[in-house]
Amino acid sequence: MSRSAHMLEVIRPVRAATPAAARARSKQVLRAVTANGSRAAQRSAQSATRRIVESINTAIVERRLMPGTKLAEQKIADIFKVSRTIVRQALHQLSRDKLVTLEPARGAKVAQPSMEEARQVFEVRRMLETAMIKRAAAELTPQHIAELRAHLRDEQAAVQRTDVSGRNQLLADFHVVLARMLGNDALAEILQDLVSRCSLISLMYPSAHSAEHSFDEHVGLVDALEKHDARAAARLMQAHLNNVERNLRLDPRVPDLQSALLPAS
Repeated sequence: MSRSAHMLEVIRPVRAATPAAARARSKQVLRAVTANGSRAAQRSAQSATRRIVESINTAIVERRLMPGTKLAEQKIADIFKVSRTIVRQALHQLSRDKLVTLEPARGAKVAQPSMEEARQVFEVRRMLETAMIKRAAAELTPQHIAELRAHLRDEQAAVQRTDVSGRNQLLADFHVVLARMLGNDALAEILQDLVSRCSLISLMYPSAHSAEHSFDEHVGLVDALEKHDARAAARLMQAHLNNVERNLRLDPRVPDLQSALLPAS
């Protein structure tokens, strides 16, 4: 065999393999692009779901969404410019958090907590937040206390200008801010859910415990934290939550028929 013929025999297999290798490489690139696209779409869907959840959650805390309000999937999808599938995911998440009720063939609505549920939620908050405030008294730094004082100034300003939605959000956030300062994300998330449920409860059973009283009690809590007085902080937190629960109308007085139909003038 001549030298040139030998060279052709050596080169030919390489040339024959090139199209197959190119096809394999193309498939590999296509799979990578598809995977990246899928991940990007998944992140986008998760972000949209989270945005809807946070919006509904905030509307409940700020008392812009009342218990029993119907949450129409298509309307929410139009508002946020997303698919109904994403809305459905958000509503299912809120349902797990007990903020939304899902009924077959009737759709979703803002939950309407019972009196017994209200008592249970406050019982959990007392157990959780008493332990939290004791730890906070031991661990919070002067920087943390300064941040809490700034939060209190915002609370006071909102109370004084009768900014109802703003003050409700700030008063609720106070408890979640404390949890975040301890660096425990799970605790903060649990407390956020409980606070949101308490906002619904206060709408169902309006409280005589004013925003001014809550603000004053928050000031007392921060004073105790600044002194690292765990015992006083725990006592004040218990009293604060007891006061809020006690002033809810969980045991409404049921008048007799005459009193109901012919109230005193």
